[in-house]
Amino acid sequence: MAEKEFLLEEEKLLVRNSGEIPEVALHGSLYYLTADPEGPGVELGPGDVAALGEQVIARYLEIIHRDLDPGNRDKSIYRGLARAAVNWQRLARFCRKANRDEGEFRAECAAALRGFLTREAADVRAGHRRSCINCPAETLAELAAALGLVPAELPAGWQDFCLW
Repeated sequence: MAEKEFLLEEEKLLVRNSGEIPEVALHGSLYYLTADPEGPGVELGPGDVAALGEQVIARYLEIIHRDLDPGNRDKSIYRGLARAAVNWQRLARFCRKANRDEGEFRAECAAALRGFLTREAADVRAGHRRSCINCPAETLAELAAALGLVPAELPAGWQDFCLW
């Protein structure tokens, strides 16, 4: 493998496994690869930048799904629906800047949100747990709308589980 390809693979791994804001890792990688006086000074083509951008998208989707997975509600990795809403907005904004259509991810995230709310409503109503929804109903309604969900697709009374 040529040095440039090796460096790109390393940076893709760094971006893919970055923290909550993968765009920061992307910009760090771009700077390191091209402009950092201590970096390798490689010239990146549009395909190289796009490949790094794909890792940003993959990371955003991973953290959105982490917070839409009801199995994570009681784990320390869980950040809640408030974070899922913020990260969906970040993903959508990144996609627009990268000339990508976030619509290709909308259906899978919508299904995850609907599944989360259905499970949360069932568990709370059955007395198995207290609600963990950590955002106002307005924020959750905005996320649902951004994902293409209409109120009729959400469990009845979902607003009652919003703690804020």
